[in-house]
Amino acid sequence: MAAICAVGLMSGTSMDGIDLAMLRTDGDRLVERGPTLSAPYDAAFRRRIEVSLEAAKRIERREERPDDLAVLEREITERHADAVADLLARVGNGWRKPEIIGFHGQTVLHRPQKGLTIQLGNGPLLAALTGIPVVYDMRANDMRYGGQGAPLVPVYHMALARGLPQPYAGRAPIVFVNIGGISNISYVPAQGDPIAFDTGPGNTLIDQWVTRKGGVPFDAGGAIASEGGVVESVVQRYLSKPFFDRPGPKSLDRNDFTLLEAQRLDLADGARTLAAVSAQAILKSADHLPEAPRLWIVCGGGRKNPHIVDDLVDGARKSGAVVAVAEDVGMDGDATEAEAWAYLAMRSLKGLPLTFPTTTGCREPVTGGVFAKP
Repeated sequence: MAAICAVGLMSGTSMDGIDLAMLRTDGDRLVERGPTLSAPYDAAFRRRIEVSLEAAKRIERREERPDDLAVLEREITERHADAVADLLARVGNGWRKPEIIGFHGQTVLHRPQKGLTIQLGNGPLLAALTGIPVVYDMRANDMRYGGQGAPLVPVYHMALARGLPQPYAGRAPIVFVNIGGISNISYVPAQGDPIAFDTGPGNTLIDQWVTRKGGVPFDAGGAIASEGGVVESVVQRYLSKPFFDRPGPKSLDRNDFTLLEAQRLDLADGARTLAAVSAQAILKSADHLPEAPRLWIVCGGGRKNPHIVDDLVDGARKSGAVVAVAEDVGMDGDATEAEAWAYLAMRSLKGLPLTFPTTTGCREPVTGGVFAKP
């Protein structure tokens, strides 16, 4: 199958909106980035998703939608359709209408120990609303083969690693870091399959903290944290949790870490300390890698928090490694996961593996996704 134009849609654990990205790709080595768009959720809708997490805790079977989750799922899907229409209205003549959409949906429950992951999003409805075929539900098949269902982006990171510009080319092993609500890494060696796992809380605890203590949804530019200091005892209480001693593959739900350890801090110290937790958890992940990384590439919203990035730079320097944010290497750090979902959709169409034993713990490399026609 030749290269096609695909759109990837990602709504992450930060629950702040939809990222969209277009790619021309063959699902293998060819990756040509195209237009991108961010469609933020309004505060009221974001709050509805947050409230839905409580209802989602009662789900025991993948098809269940307690309380108003079915209504919310339809609205999430409709918002994704509107975002696709908005993106296509802005596309220049160099990009034709996409032939496939990769649809992640909104994760409201992730319980890998039960083989259960729930992403709200109706693939057939999205296909009908957009008139474009959709690949969705890409995590479930991995779980059927004994995997964690996450992360799925590493195979895309492998493709990106092949095309890094100088002076970053040839610096394997490379670690791609995505700092969303939860942080995860993809370790790309010079040869062989990638290694990947969640590293710990990314932005989620910071966002919860500043919402609770400061009445704002996130710490823009790390401004709140800049007024505080790191309380190392609190950092160590987080990092002493059993999760960090476990090797990968491993994955997290948004609710696996709470604010309990930080509850006695003031607003600024809490924001700065939780940024340090995010960074130190990422650095600690190197303990479970076969070789120390030479290059860390930071993507996701957390790369905009200078305290997280500075802590990463300081920690990586101790092992002689370099830290670069996505834009330093010619990437769009806001769009990388959305791009990945476009790439994964193409791989799904071709029956290529999305996950590997070294990324999710599945028994063998497996493809995934469900195809929906308009």
